[in-house]
Amino acid sequence: MIRVAVLSGLGHAVFVAAGLLVYVMATRIGHQRRHPSAAMAWVLGIVTIPYLVVPLFLLFGARKFARPERRVRVAALQMEAGAPAWAQRLLASMEMAPAMRNQQVVLHADGGEALQGLLATMASARHRLDVCTYLLGHDDIGRQVAQALLDCVRRGVSVRLLVDAMGSMGKSPGMLRALKRQGVQVRRFMPLLHNPLHGRTNLRNHRKLAVADGRRLWSGGRNLAAEYFVDRPGRPAWVDLSFEVCGPLAELAQAQFSTDWRVARGLALRKARRARHAHAWDLPAGSAGGPLAQWLPSGPDHADDTVHALLLAAAYHAERRIVAVTPYFVPDDALLDAWCLACRRGVRVSLLVPARSNHRLADIARERALRELSAAGAQVWLSPSMVHAKAVLIDDDLALAGSLNLDARSLFLNYEAMTAFYGAQELRWLSQWCARQIAAAHPYRARRPSWARDIVEGVVRAVGFQL
Repeated sequence: MIRVAVLSGLGHAVFVAAGLLVYVMATRIGHQRRHPSAAMAWVLGIVTIPYLVVPLFLLFGARKFARPERRVRVAALQMEAGAPAWAQRLLASMEMAPAMRNQQVVLHADGGEALQGLLATMASARHRLDVCTYLLGHDDIGRQVAQALLDCVRRGVSVRLLVDAMGSMGKSPGMLRALKRQGVQVRRFMPLLHNPLHGRTNLRNHRKLAVADGRRLWSGGRNLAAEYFVDRPGRPAWVDLSFEVCGPLAELAQAQFSTDWRVARGLALRKARRARHAHAWDLPAGSAGGPLAQWLPSGPDHADDTVHALLLAAAYHAERRIVAVTPYFVPDDALLDAWCLACRRGVRVSLLVPARSNHRLADIARERALRELSAAGAQVWLSPSMVHAKAVLIDDDLALAGSLNLDARSLFLNYEAMTAFYGAQELRWLSQWCARQIAAAHPYRARRPSWARDIVEGVVRAVGFQL
């Protein structure tokens, strides 16, 4: 009996050591940089319950496909008038396509305008329509979108629909099967079972876009379900942001979609197999004097955490104001510290979040960050409505809108897409929109938590990165 116990203990120790070795090899050799709380959680899990955590790590542990190569010569970058020089240099160094002039930009004031813009974008397609969403609802909006897709197929348009497997789980399987039978090409992004990319199950596609013929783009934060567009009995529509762009930005978004489409089939494309940087892109022609905008994808298909890096740099370059609207505020320590320092050097930082979001764990996890930001001098506002919009304004120079939430999952794990707007008209519109939302909100009052609440917040925040 004693000999068996010794052998069992030795075998357990070998398994733990092998698990830690797998973690180190996958993290270091694969350039999988991690948030400290995530790294600690994985290591402690492997040591304490290795038989559960090691298989979970093999399923969910990967974070990046691409590795940095840094071939961009920033000194040779041709600056675009109207965009901050520091932002152009930084984004070029991270292999982002440059800001481009477009024919038209339309921002949607409410869900009705957003739905009209979405359906008009889909109806305008003559050759190809690509639609990507995290969630396709089994409701009136989902059915309208499905009908619009089928109308495109019937007039000879090649239609591709990409939905995230986790986001769409249990929502509309019958609808997706029906669309596929009637000619729509449908793919589910990284299903939990039978995933063609092993070890990538935790990487979700949170991008939202519809592109018609590479000429017209609809994008933003709205999923394709009723709560993002229309009021229902006793349930008003969520506050959200979306926009349309006619111009070369649409062609870049279509190229992004095509890459995601191939990944969903099981091809883990590295950035070496894609256009990487400004002078390597086959860039479409811009519109002289049109609205200036820049496509900013972020996620495992990029070596850098692009939007996170831009937000950090913006916090140190801001001189007057930072305005942020997000449904979930669980930033990493670096971004939170940068915003607190911005407050202390006189920058007016304003943050709007819903008083209660649709994710209770996110509301618990955000409290520490809200208290720290408020103590540093920021103005934190709580909206009585569910806010699902994602927007950040830096001075009067730069505005971001798109799919990325200010939480660790969006910043470091999800496939996301933001658009940077540099034009005076778009900046003014977004500034006024944010001001209207803040005017309807009430100020956040920080309260010192009990010891039990403090422990709960810490635990939820520590594991929230993986959730």
